[in-house]
Parts: sequence; structure tokens; C-alpha cells
Amino acid sequence: MSGSDDPWGKWRKPEAVAPEAEAKPVATTRDAKPDLVAIKAKSGPTVNRENRPKMKSAEAAPAKAKRPAPVVETPVAEDKPVDPTGTLGVRRSAPREWGKLPLRGGSSLRKPSAPKAAPVESVAVSAPKSVWANRTDRPERAARPASAPKVAVVRDGPPPEGVRLSKVMSERGLCSRREADLWIERGWVFVNGEQVSELGTRIDPQSSEITVTQDAKKDQAKAVTILLHKPVGYVSGQPEPDCVPAVTLITAENQLPHSGGPEFKPWMLRGLAPAGRLDIDSTGLLVLTSDGRVAKRLIGEDSDAEKEYLVRVSGELIKGGLDLLRHGLELDGKPLKPAWIKQLNEDQLHFILKEGKKRQIRRMCELVGLHVIGLKRVRIGRIRLGDLPMGQWRFLRPDEAF
Repeated sequence: MSGSDDPWGKWRKPEAVAPEAEAKPVATTRDAKPDLVAIKAKSGPTVNRENRPKMKSAEAAPAKAKRPAPVVETPVAEDKPVDPTGTLGVRRSAPREWGKLPLRGGSSLRKPSAPKAAPVESVAVSAPKSVWANRTDRPERAARPASAPKVAVVRDGPPPEGVRLSKVMSERGLCSRREADLWIERGWVFVNGEQVSELGTRIDPQSSEITVTQDAKKDQAKAVTILLHKPVGYVSGQPEPDCVPAVTLITAENQLPHSGGPEFKPWMLRGLAPAGRLDIDSTGLLVLTSDGRVAKRLIGEDSDAEKEYLVRVSGELIKGGLDLLRHGLELDGKPLKPAWIKQLNEDQLHFILKEGKKRQIRRMCELVGLHVIGLKRVRIGRIRLGDLPMGQWRFLRPDEAF
């Protein structure tokens, strides 16, 4: 075969290989296996390793002379290696310079990092304030200006004259202070014929004439007052854990039939609140109202409405205990108002009070050696419990007042 017809000629080595070291390539494909018998026949008889004479490495393989190092051509960046058709190979990426790792976004460019600053001693950074105590080179601080003393603000001019309009309306029984402020904001109040819509307006309580519009009267007519015979086990005010408020008894089914009041509507419960306490272990008359005038009459600061109770007790009354119950006891560091108390029999007392502190009767009886085992309220002001069944309620009639 001529050199021009040999496709591998340009890759052959310039030096000829020794004939004894020349060997024919053996095909090693998956389909064809080499003939081992033929290989053994060519190689000659087997020589025992122990009987084989020892030779130096240079004499053992004279034909294997040192070959010159192959010349490696530097690849050009512009030339892209192309795999021959029909062959398999691993495509390697272009070599990159040391220290330049690709960024997460796929770019191999990285901004040059700023040189790191020399480490600073921790003592200079985190020195405590006490370090400056014995230093003579401590910088002097500028003197802080002394804070001006607080002076009470005195308003110029004479003090405001008159009384707040909402207070005058409450004292005259037109409405509560809350309702008065609401009506003033809505423009429903007139003083001496002039409309007043500013909160805090002061007037002369003696000579001022106050009138309200029909809207205010309609709004007040929606307020209701309910009389309930509360059973034991219901709380009158805010419900405590595992307790049921008494307002849950105000339903159409629990209304006293033929009581003469209006038909019950769910909207009537809006703003309904108890006017006076009655603890969970007590029973009797409980008033719930959305009318500010009624609430002021019963639980206002200057209220003198009487509350009447029938009390069943146990224990032995101390000497002079009845007189102490009438006047002479104090609760929470404050003396109690005089009360009217009568002993009906050995285990029953009759109380009439003009105040209503928390669990007042029970605490009063404990101070004189008695224990309350039953308490029932039968009257508030001029309204009596009467024959109202327990658990039922009725409206306050127009001809009734406390």
C-alpha cells in the first residue's frame, strides 16, 4: 500500500518499530472475541518465572527504546472541536483560568473584589466605657444645655362660664349624658331656639331653654326597659367562664303573656344592659334597660333608689350584730350607708339598702357571724317583683316608674 493511499500515514511515527516488538492488533469488539489459542501459538512456549534469568530493565526490552515525547498542538480558541461521525466521546468545556468560577446566573465574569482590610483589634472596637475613666486624652464633651423647668400652663382670660349642655340635659331628665352627646352631634338639640352641634358647649343652667327634635324623641322611644325574675345560676353582668348571662333569657318564649307591653323584636336587645348587680347565687328582680334615664336613676352616682331583699341565713348572730348591720360596718375601707334591717324569724332577715356593692349583703352577714344560704330581691324603687314567674320577663309599662 502506497503512502498516498494510507489514510493514517500522517499520524504514524517517523521511526520504525522493531520487528520483534511489532504485533498485530487484535479486534476486541462486542460481537467478535479474540482467538486465544492462536495467540499462545505465536507467543511460543510458556516460561516459568522462577527459572527465567534475571535481566536488567535495559537488556530485557532492548526494542522498547525511549520514544520522543509527542508534540501537543495548542488548540486555537476559535476552532471548535468536532467529533468524527459515528464515534462516541466526552465533550469537555474550554479550560478556564484558576480562581474564576462561574456565577449562579451562568456568567463566568466576576467583579474584582476589593482588598480586605486589615483586622482590627477587638479591644479597640469593643472597649467598655470604663476604659475612658483613667484616660487623660479623653475628648471633652460639649456641655448640654440645662432643661427648662416645667411650668404649669395658665390659660389667659376668665374661666369658662356655664355648665356643659350634656350635663344639664341629664340633670333635667331629658336623657343620659351619652345620649345627649349623640344628639348634639346629630344636630337634634336646640338651646333658646338655636341649634347646637358642638360637643362641650356650655350654657346657663338657670335661664336656658332646651328642646329636642322629633328624631331625638323617636330614637328615645326605641329604648326599652325589661323586668326579669332571674333564677340561680345566671350572672347579671359580664359572663365569667362557664357562666351564662341573664340576657340570654330575654326571648319571645320567656315573655310573660298578656303583660300589656309591645311585641318582642330581636333589635330590642341592642344596647340592653343590667341596671344593678344580682350575683349568680341570688334570685329575684333584675332590671335590664337601654334607656339612659332609667340607668341613671338606678345606678347613678347620686341614686337613692331603694333595693329590698329577703335573706335566709344560718349561724349565730353576735351580740349587737343587728345594730351593726343597720349602721356601723365598712367594706373595702369605706363605711356603708345606713340600712333598714329587720329580723323576721330565727333564720330570715329583711334588708332595705340604698347602695349596691358587690356581694354586699353576704359580706355584711359574715361580719356579724351569719352565713347567707338564700337571697331574693323583691323590689327596686317603686317596682315590685310581684307574681312574675321565675325565668320570665315583661316590659316596664308606661304608667310605671322607679
